[in-house]
Parts: sequence; C-alpha cells; structure tokens
Amino acid sequence: MCYSAQVEAAYQEYVRMFGADISLKEFVKRYADRHGGGHFRFPKAMDAAFANPKTPEEREIHDLILAYDAAQVAKLEQELFKQKKRLADAERTLQTKTTKKALEDQRIATTKIEWTKGKLADIKRTELKAKDSRIFPGWYAPVMIWENGRRVVKPMRYQCRPEGKPPLYDTKYPGTYNARRDNLEGFWKGQFGHTHGIMVVSAFYENVARHAAEGRELAPGEAEENVVLEFRPRPAHAMLVACLWSHWIGKDGEDLWSFAAITDEPPPEVAAAGHDRCIIPIKPENVDAWLNPDPNNLAALYAILDDRDRPYYEHRMAA
Repeated sequence: MCYSAQVEAAYQEYVRMFGADISLKEFVKRYADRHGGGHFRFPKAMDAAFANPKTPEEREIHDLILAYDAAQVAKLEQELFKQKKRLADAERTLQTKTTKKALEDQRIATTKIEWTKGKLADIKRTELKAKDSRIFPGWYAPVMIWENGRRVVKPMRYQCRPEGKPPLYDTKYPGTYNARRDNLEGFWKGQFGHTHGIMVVSAFYENVARHAAEGRELAPGEAEENVVLEFRPRPAHAMLVACLWSHWIGKDGEDLWSFAAITDEPPPEVAAAGHDRCIIPIKPENVDAWLNPDPNNLAALYAILDDRDRPYYEHRMAA
C-alpha cells in the first residue's frame, strides 16, 4: 500500500511539466469547503502555491487560506492559554502536596503545550520543508486527468469513493487509497479502463515491522514493532504514479473528487525492506495513453503498467 507520499503539491509544476490546465474552480470550491468547516486536509505546500496570486480565482483561494489559517491560529492560541493555566494550577498544587491528578495534569499540559506551539510555528512559517509536501489517506493532492481534450489538474482526496457508493464506504473500506493491480477488474472495475489519473511523487512511505526492515526474525519474546520507512528513487526524479479516480455526487448535490494509487508486487529492494506492495510509476511517453483509457482494450493498459519506470528504491527510517 502507499500509506503516505511526498507529492508535487504546487499546481504550477504540472503546468511546467505537462502544459496542463488547472481547474481553479475546483480548488476554489475545496478551499471554500475547508474554510466553511469541512474536514479537508491539504499539504502546506499546496497552500503555498497560491502565495502570490495572479488571477481572481487565485486571489480568492489566497484569501480563503489566510482566513482559515487565522481561524486555526486563534483556536490554537486559546488551547495554549488553557493548557498553560492547567500547567500553572498543577504546579501550584505540587508545591504543597503531590497528588495523582496534579501530576497527570502537569504531564498532559506539558505535552499539549509543546504540540500546540509546534502547530502554531508550522502555520506561521513561510519557508517550506520536505514534510510540507507529504500527504496521507484522507488528504488532498493535485491529480492530473484528461478532460475535454486537455490534461487538467484537480484537487482530489487520497482515498477513493467510487461513484454511486454511500459515504459510509469511506469507513467500511478505509484502504481504498490503494488500488491493487490484481483487483483492477474486480473492486475497481468501474474506474479501471474509464477514469485514470497521474500523481507526481518524489518519495513514498510504508509501515513495516522493524524486524522485517532489519532483515531478521523476531527474537524469542520480542513484540512486533512498527516503523515507517521512506523510499526514494535512485537516481532521484519525479515519479508519475498511475492512479484511478472517481467523481462522486450525492443526493443533495454534494460532490467529491477522490483517487487511489495503483500498487503491485514490490521490486526486490522494497520486499527486502519488509513491504509487500509498491506504487507503479509509468513512463512519460505513456502519460496520454494512460489518461485516455480504452475500456475495450484493457491489455494495452496492463502493458503500460508493465512498461513502467523501474528505479532502484533506497530506503531509510522516516523522520
């Protein structure tokens, strides 16, 4: 599975690489939904792409980002004040007597203060870090599709809800950010051969067992421990990850653009690191054929997945 990925979050890069159009109205809509209280997670690097707006739509998005950030800062500052008071009260009590409640309040408040300060610092800083381009299931990222004879980039949620399925599908099938190649004509038959996309990725992350990552068996009495590994292609380059997408529309008109990354059996170096799946980066010359699938010629689509980009994936413990 592709538990997490470091994506190209700036839509301008899709324009540079592919001459793609940008569906700014969809970006406006999603940012407005987030500002309106919807549960939308965007990587900071996607927000940063609108830091210097040049069109009315970009200005609208920029203003929505500023308003959302201001609201988040206000909430976090209120929480910081609350936890500082909690800590002060606990420490005042501990000066006279030691109680279980005061010790617990001291511990929890100290942890929450540090976490809240970190979140505030992340919102306020303008210099981007690598982590700012990382997405997780449920987050939004730019995805390139084919629409009206053009390559078009839209913001989509990284967990696909197939058209016609109820919203509870998201919780019933939480792993639908991963489209297994061996199930493309099963679970994904409504998307495979019909709605294909590309996500630009520079690294991906996977949960693995520590003993597997270290190439050994569990020691007697040792409990299995999870670690997260970062995999990067060598030589370093942007990978064009094959995806499937769906445009879901609810009974009340609510809509959702969402996608899943196609995964396959891993190359030897990924398997040796303890993971059993891997994303499929396709070759640049196959992009348009992938984005324009023929449902009557699935063999040609499998051929594109077979004729993939095959870098060597170096791995390390994720920061």
